Amino acid sequence: MVTILGANGAISSELVKELTTRNESIRLVSRNPKLVPGAAEAVAADLSNLDDTVKAVTGSRIAFLLVGLKYDITEWRALWPRMMRNAIEAAKRANTRLVFFDNVYMYGKVEGVMTEQTPFHPYSKKGEIRAQIATMLLTELKAGNLTALIARSADFYGPRARPGIPNVLVFDKLAKGAKASWLANDSVKHSFTFTPDAVRSLVLLAESESAWNQTWHVPTAPDPPTGKQFIELVAKEFGAQPKYRVLTRPMLRVAGWFDTTVRELYEMLYQYEFDYIFDSTKFTTAFRFQPTSYAEGVRRTTQAYQQ
Repeated sequence: MVTILGANGAISSELVKELTTRNESIRLVSRNPKLVPGAAEAVAADLSNLDDTVKAVTGSRIAFLLVGLKYDITEWRALWPRMMRNAIEAAKRANTRLVFFDNVYMYGKVEGVMTEQTPFHPYSKKGEIRAQIATMLLTELKAGNLTALIARSADFYGPRARPGIPNVLVFDKLAKGAKASWLANDSVKHSFTFTPDAVRSLVLLAESESAWNQTWHVPTAPDPPTGKQFIELVAKEFGAQPKYRVLTRPMLRVAGWFDTTVRELYEMLYQYEFDYIFDSTKFTTAFRFQPTSYAEGVRRTTQAYQQ
């Protein structure tokens, strides 16, 4: 049995499809799970509750921790540390291997390229929480208390990655004939992970005995485009003019008075003010994996919007 903890997001839906091709028995776990084609079970559980988490993980060979909380610092502070502790404890009790799908917030503002060796220097409150929970898991690994791995992704986009920033600001807008938006600075490079690549890597990592008890950056195309170049790629696929506006700090500060998500995003703007370059050489070398190019990823994502 393979269990997906946090089974209602974009990564989860893609992961079910990938696991199905491998004839895995799949258990979906969330507060309100929906049984989808390919899954054997759907289990309702509150992962901030230890008993619920233990029951959800029991009997699993591997558990993927894919939880996506509301973008709210109060909720993150209250729930993320508890959920990580519960996932670790449940995995230890069930002798289950744990895969944690992570982001790069704990790195903070990085000069140069982000690799698996980049130290944690969070530059935001959310980054502090991500550093805290990643450190929790790494401490357990080093102590030999469980078998796990961290699969870390850049900001992502893809055919069904509707919450992803590029999807929200660029694909959604251009698909409707509206003007796209970009955050802070459209002239710096920004890496984006294509969600189908991320999902394939999760399965490859989980299947590889030598991959466990390490941190991995999931495969992401090198030489990322600037915001301007990314929007031009998307506009070309839609057959539209690359019209867009850059949302500056003052604009977002005002917008945050009326929109809680924008207010929460404000502290993360540094990721769009400077080059954000994510390196996945460790993975691509170990697995001889060629990440999807930005041109191809944009083409496939645009096609999904046009269907």
